[in-house]
Order: sequence, then structure tokens, then C-alpha cells
Amino acid sequence: MIPFNKPHLTGKETYYINDAVATGKISGNGKYTKMCQVFFQNKYKFNKCLLTTSCTDALEMAAILLNIEAGDEVIMPSYTFVSTANAFVLRGANIIFADSRPDHPGIDESTIEKLITKRTKAIILVHYAGVSCDMDKVMELANKHNLVVIEDAAQAIDSFFTGKDGIKRALGSIGHLGAFSFHETKNIISGEGGMLTINDTQFVERSEIIWEKGTNRSAFFRGEVDKYGWVDIGSSFLPSDIIAAFLWAQIENLESIQEKRLHIWNRYYEGLKNWAKENEIELPVIPDFATNNAHMFYLVMNSEIQRDSILNKLRDQRIHPVFHYLSLHKSPFYREHYRGDELVNSDNYSDRLVRLPLFYDLQNKEVDLIIKTLQQVFDS
Repeated sequence: MIPFNKPHLTGKETYYINDAVATGKISGNGKYTKMCQVFFQNKYKFNKCLLTTSCTDALEMAAILLNIEAGDEVIMPSYTFVSTANAFVLRGANIIFADSRPDHPGIDESTIEKLITKRTKAIILVHYAGVSCDMDKVMELANKHNLVVIEDAAQAIDSFFTGKDGIKRALGSIGHLGAFSFHETKNIISGEGGMLTINDTQFVERSEIIWEKGTNRSAFFRGEVDKYGWVDIGSSFLPSDIIAAFLWAQIENLESIQEKRLHIWNRYYEGLKNWAKENEIELPVIPDFATNNAHMFYLVMNSEIQRDSILNKLRDQRIHPVFHYLSLHKSPFYREHYRGDELVNSDNYSDRLVRLPLFYDLQNKEVDLIIKTLQQVFDS
């Protein structure tokens, strides 16, 4: 079986874990946590980073930072993972779902403004497959209506947006807040794990307090206060330093990991582009303003029936592709609450999208076999 995903180990994960244990400080905010945070801040120009136990936790921290409460509205794409919505539902928010772009599963930026009301507090973007939304459009809207922008960059490490000003900026550094994932399916991993990026200085001090269970413990250890106590709401969002040690081994190999993933992505694209055009199958689109971090390679088939047939036939040949999200506005939890328009593009991706295996250790011959088998089962 060629699996959909296989976690890649660089070789030094256990070495750094053992080193973390040897320091005698394996709870949160230890040596490796600080090393990882400094690396990300320096490389991607984030104002501040805080490692978390998951991207879900980073999003929940963002909801607390925004003081989300019952009756507030937040706008987000329907075509996303449930955590994007759950973090704000937990605080009492009403979710206003937007459609996807016709050429990409990310949010259709042109539909956002009509969803804004006097109760709207934030826009949550999802950089699907690591491909940027049009951040110029979104930030202009946010500034016009005095809204906070949160980038759900779970899939978008080492991916960038180039604005009208010609400046290339890392995803997760443009909105007021950003959230990343280091789940085992991501480009760099720590098993579970995530990160909150805080780009607006108004949120910096409070983010540390929320991160440290509602205490000013971090300020105490820096010698900024003579004692620490309970000063705000919060939770235990910071990960063990063992998780950070694992992540550090991945960070050291970020460039080689990205190079290999891009090689696989390009091999898929070159091997399938003519076949896809002949059969009216859609391949991933990378807008001019975005870069490709090779998080995912997907196809958009002609119909749900065709999609399901391809999935089953490839699995019969010991290749394991998968579909992706189901539109959240039609989920069992939310469909009775949804009062918006039909979200045609979101539903199309739910019904028609296929993700092909893509992981560091996937070999050229396996990529070629997947391409050949896909074409054969399609023709059959």
C-alpha cells in the first residue's frame, strides 16, 4: 500500500528529546520551545510566536484574545476543518460561512463584504493547501470595517504572499493573528503541535498570560514582576518541551523537506497536466500573488460519482488517496442553524476533490505509478 501520508523523521528527533530530558525541564516554555519560537520570528518576521499543543489551541487563544462572546459574528470559509469554527463557537460566536473561490478552495474574497454586519468582529481566513488568500483585499476590508483578521495557516508554513506593494510576506505574518499546525500530516511536524503568531502589538502581553493559564508567569520568570498570580482567563496551551525538541529537528531540515516536497508536487503536475486538460479535470491553481509550499496535491473531478469511483479503484490498486472537508454549513452540527445562501463552490469541492499521496519519503517511481494507475482506472 502507498499510504496517503507517512511522517518523515530527520534522524535527530530522539537525540533532541533526550537532550531536553537531560536539562531537567521538560514542561512547557523550556529550551527548545524558546529556540523554535526565535527561529520562526527571525525567519518569517512574525512579531511574536507562541508554540501550542495544536493549531486548534492557537485558534482558541485567538478567540479569547478577541474577547469573542455570545452574539458576535465571525466570517470564515465553509470549506475548512471544524477547528476553524469550533474555536469561536466555544466562545458563543455565530459563524457566518463564506463560499470558496471558483478556481481554488480558499475563501472567495469578493463575497466577504456583503456578509459583514454591525455584529461582525473578525474575518478568519484559511490558506488552503498552503496557498495564500488575496491578503491585500482582505486587509483593506478589515481596515475599512475595523475588523480583526486571523490567518488559519495550518497548512501554510514556509508559504508567502506578494502584495501590490511588491513586498513578499510570510503567511501568518500579515493578519493580526495567525495559527499554524505541526500535526503529523503537515510539512514539518511534532506529532501534534501548533503555534500562534501575534502580529498586532496590542495582543502581545495578553497572549502570554492566556498561554500560561491566565497568569503572568512568563513575566515573572523574566524578572519583570516580583511574583505571579491569576490575572486573566487562560488555559494550558503551551506544549511540553519534548514536543518542541522533536519540532527543532524538523526545523533544522526545513529547506531540504520543502525542496523534496516541491519536487514531488511538480512531478505530479507535469505528469498529469495534459491528461487533466483532455479530461476536464482541474489541477491546483497557484495565483500570481502566492507561492506554493507543496503541502498538498489535489484533483477536482467532474462529479461526486466519478470522485468516489476513482477513490475506490485506486485503493483497490493499493494506493490510498483521500477526499477532504465536508462543507461545515451542511454539517450535522450546524445545518439547522445555517441561514445563508447556497455555497456552490464549497459544495463542489466537498463532492469532487481528491488528494493524492504526498510525503517526504514518497519515491519518484511511486509518484509515476500513482500517475499511471490514476490514468488507467479513469479510462476504465
